[in-house]
Amino acid sequence: MSYKTLVLGASLKPNRYSNYAIQRLLANQVEVVAIGQRKGEVSGVRIDTEPVAYEEIHTVTLYLNPKRQRDYYVYIVSLKPKRVIFNPGTENPELYKILKENNIPFEAACTLVLLSTNQY
Repeated sequence: MSYKTLVLGASLKPNRYSNYAIQRLLANQVEVVAIGQRKGEVSGVRIDTEPVAYEEIHTVTLYLNPKRQRDYYVYIVSLKPKRVIFNPGTENPELYKILKENNIPFEAACTLVLLSTNQY
Protein backbone atom coordinates (compact mmCIF):
# COMPACT_ATOMS: atom_id res chain seq x y z
CA MET A 1 0.00 0.00 0.00
CA SER A 2 1.37 3.43 -0.93
CA TYR A 3 0.94 6.44 1.31
CA LYS A 4 2.01 9.61 -0.52
CA THR A 5 4.34 11.23 1.98
CA LEU A 6 5.68 14.74 2.43
CA VAL A 7 9.11 14.82 4.05
CA LEU A 8 9.14 18.24 5.71
CA GLY A 9 12.68 19.25 6.60
CA ALA A 10 14.35 17.25 3.83
CA SER A 11 18.13 17.48 3.55
CA LEU A 12 20.49 16.99 0.63
CA LYS A 13 23.13 15.66 3.05
CA PRO A 14 23.28 11.85 2.85
CA ASN A 15 24.07 11.50 6.56
CA ARG A 16 20.78 13.14 7.64
CA TYR A 17 17.81 11.05 8.73
CA SER A 18 15.44 12.96 6.43
CA ASN A 19 17.61 12.02 3.46
CA TYR A 20 17.70 8.39 4.50
CA ALA A 21 13.92 8.48 5.06
CA ILE A 22 13.36 9.58 1.46
CA GLN A 23 15.47 6.67 0.25
CA ARG A 24 13.72 4.12 2.51
CA LEU A 25 10.25 5.41 1.59
CA LEU A 26 11.08 5.04 -2.11
CA ALA A 27 12.47 1.54 -1.49
CA ASN A 28 9.09 0.70 0.05
CA GLN A 29 7.24 2.00 -3.04
CA VAL A 30 5.93 5.10 -1.25
CA GLU A 31 5.44 8.21 -3.39
CA VAL A 32 7.53 11.01 -1.86
CA VAL A 33 7.51 14.79 -2.11
CA ALA A 34 9.87 16.95 -0.08
CA ILE A 35 10.44 20.44 1.29
CA GLY A 36 13.78 21.57 2.68
CA GLN A 37 16.01 24.61 3.05
CA ARG A 38 17.95 23.99 -0.15
CA LYS A 39 16.72 23.05 -3.60
CA GLY A 40 18.07 19.86 -4.98
CA GLU A 41 17.28 16.23 -5.51
CA VAL A 42 17.52 13.07 -3.43
CA SER A 43 17.11 9.75 -5.24
CA GLY A 44 15.09 11.47 -7.96
CA VAL A 45 12.84 13.36 -5.52
CA ARG A 46 12.92 17.12 -6.03
CA ILE A 47 13.29 19.13 -2.84
CA ASP A 48 11.22 22.30 -2.92
CA THR A 49 12.07 25.24 -0.65
CA GLU A 50 8.59 26.76 -0.43
CA PRO A 51 5.26 25.20 0.54
CA VAL A 52 3.59 23.54 -2.45
CA ALA A 53 -0.11 22.69 -2.65
CA TYR A 54 0.57 18.98 -3.06
CA GLU A 55 -2.55 16.91 -3.56
CA GLU A 56 -3.57 13.75 -1.73
CA ILE A 57 -0.87 13.80 0.93
CA HIS A 58 -1.46 10.85 3.22
CA THR A 59 1.41 11.41 5.65
CA VAL A 60 3.53 14.38 6.67
CA THR A 61 6.73 13.21 8.34
CA LEU A 62 8.52 15.96 10.23
CA TYR A 63 12.26 16.54 10.38
CA LEU A 64 12.07 20.11 11.70
CA ASN A 65 12.53 21.19 15.30
CA PRO A 66 9.43 22.67 16.98
CA LYS A 67 10.58 26.28 16.52
CA ARG A 68 11.00 25.81 12.75
CA GLN A 69 7.66 24.00 12.51
CA ARG A 70 5.75 27.18 13.40
CA ASP A 71 6.11 28.54 9.87
CA TYR A 72 4.32 25.45 8.56
CA TYR A 73 1.34 25.06 10.93
CA VAL A 74 -1.25 26.49 8.53
CA TYR A 75 0.36 24.73 5.60
CA ILE A 76 0.29 21.30 7.25
CA VAL A 77 -3.37 21.70 8.18
CA SER A 78 -4.20 22.90 4.64
CA LEU A 79 -2.86 19.63 3.20
CA LYS A 80 -5.44 17.68 5.22
CA PRO A 81 -3.09 14.73 5.75
CA LYS A 82 -4.35 11.46 7.18
CA ARG A 83 -1.53 11.59 9.73
CA VAL A 84 1.52 13.52 10.86
CA ILE A 85 4.60 11.72 12.16
CA PHE A 86 6.78 13.52 14.70
CA ASN A 87 10.21 11.93 14.35
CA PRO A 88 12.53 11.96 17.39
CA GLY A 89 13.41 15.54 18.31
CA THR A 90 10.40 17.05 16.54
CA GLU A 91 7.79 16.47 19.26
CA ASN A 92 5.65 19.60 19.61
CA PRO A 93 2.65 19.92 22.00
CA GLU A 94 1.66 23.23 20.38
CA LEU A 95 1.26 21.55 16.98
CA TYR A 96 -0.39 18.50 18.58
CA LYS A 97 -3.14 20.82 19.81
CA ILE A 98 -3.63 22.39 16.38
CA LEU A 99 -3.80 18.98 14.74
CA LYS A 100 -6.34 17.75 17.32
CA GLU A 101 -8.50 20.83 16.68
CA ASN A 102 -8.46 19.97 12.98
CA ASN A 103 -9.07 16.22 13.46
CA ILE A 104 -5.70 15.26 12.00
CA PRO A 105 -4.19 12.15 13.61
CA PHE A 106 -0.56 12.27 14.65
CA GLU A 107 2.02 10.12 16.35
CA ALA A 108 5.44 10.53 17.88
CA ALA A 109 7.36 7.82 16.06
CA CYS A 110 10.32 7.21 13.80
CA THR A 111 9.53 6.86 10.12
CA LEU A 112 12.58 4.65 9.63
CA VAL A 113 11.53 2.28 12.44
CA LEU A 114 7.94 2.16 11.15
CA LEU A 115 9.22 1.21 7.71
CA SER A 116 11.66 -1.41 8.99
CA THR A 117 8.98 -3.07 11.13
CA ASN A 118 6.27 -2.96 8.43
CA GLN A 119 4.13 -0.59 10.50
CA TYR A 120 4.21 2.33 8.12
